[in-house]
Amino acid sequence: MKSFGFLSFGHHSLDGKHGPLAGEALRQQIELARAADEIGVNGAYFRVHHFAPQGSSPMPILSAIAASTKNIEVGTGVIDLRYENPLYLAEEAAALDLIAEGRVALGVSRGSPEPAERGWEAFGYRGGQANGADMARQKFELFMAAVRGAGVARSAPLEEQYPALYRPGIPLPVFPQSPGLERRIWWGSGSHKTAEQAARDGVNLMSSTLVQESDGASFGEIQAEQIARYRAAWKEAGHGWTPRVSVSRTIFPLVAEEDRQLFGIRGEGEDQVGYLEGATKTTFGRTYAAEPDALVEQLKADPAIEAADTLLLTIPNPLGVDVNFRILKNFADYVAPALGWMPATEGPAEGRSVG
Repeated sequence: MKSFGFLSFGHHSLDGKHGPLAGEALRQQIELARAADEIGVNGAYFRVHHFAPQGSSPMPILSAIAASTKNIEVGTGVIDLRYENPLYLAEEAAALDLIAEGRVALGVSRGSPEPAERGWEAFGYRGGQANGADMARQKFELFMAAVRGAGVARSAPLEEQYPALYRPGIPLPVFPQSPGLERRIWWGSGSHKTAEQAARDGVNLMSSTLVQESDGASFGEIQAEQIARYRAAWKEAGHGWTPRVSVSRTIFPLVAEEDRQLFGIRGEGEDQVGYLEGATKTTFGRTYAAEPDALVEQLKADPAIEAADTLLLTIPNPLGVDVNFRILKNFADYVAPALGWMPATEGPAEGRSVG
């Protein structure tokens, strides 16, 4: 592991009795990102989930963090493309990347199961298969074309243009454009097949918090196989640059008695196997909670963590800034150095020694 960050699901309470309200939760996440930036944490990433009291509109919070920090990478894990206008998303992503001066790691994918039945249709996007995977794929291709500067519309007759800028009938890209942004897009993959496709597409790999394979191997072993297949497909595609790979884990270093009381029992579990969307057999990763020396050994034994260059710590954001900052600080002080951590340094993510 060469970099680590936190992944927040943005959980909030509807009544204020069981956690922060939405506004307070957002402000707390901005405050946590600022504090994390000061101790060299490499990234602040946010889950996107619609029709649930979680994070749903990432651009405002990512822009606020980018504008008020110096080094920390800002990103998503992941944006559900079924709910997006791909050209508008390309404009937003470029604007965010310019504000952040290249500190973006924007994860996108089909998205995860959700409370709403075909909820993307309520957003005005109709058609597609039952789970919208084909729609997400089409939108991804258009999104990447726009990010790469392709013409996605044609200029109007000169007398109809305002302002009159272009010769009639020429291809027009969206604006703004952010140089290098295409190398800061990640595909959130939950299977070997989609990981290999991400490699062919020329985007970074954000391995999911669950995997759609279950053959008796551990979660880490399945993810490591996914990463190996991704890198083999990347080499075969011959893109000419080195991509990044991230994995997510729930990790609690037990340093003080308060840590043990809050999280100690969580480290006793194992990987779980279940079913999503009625039929897909899925493997979910375990929670790690141990004293630092033991934690280092456990994490070194996780083959996916060893294979990836970026580790995202999923955090219990409803517990507030102080608790979550202590998780990050404990990890930075007592665990990450033994795993080869490189603290964030000033400058854009593109070109840093992170993979």
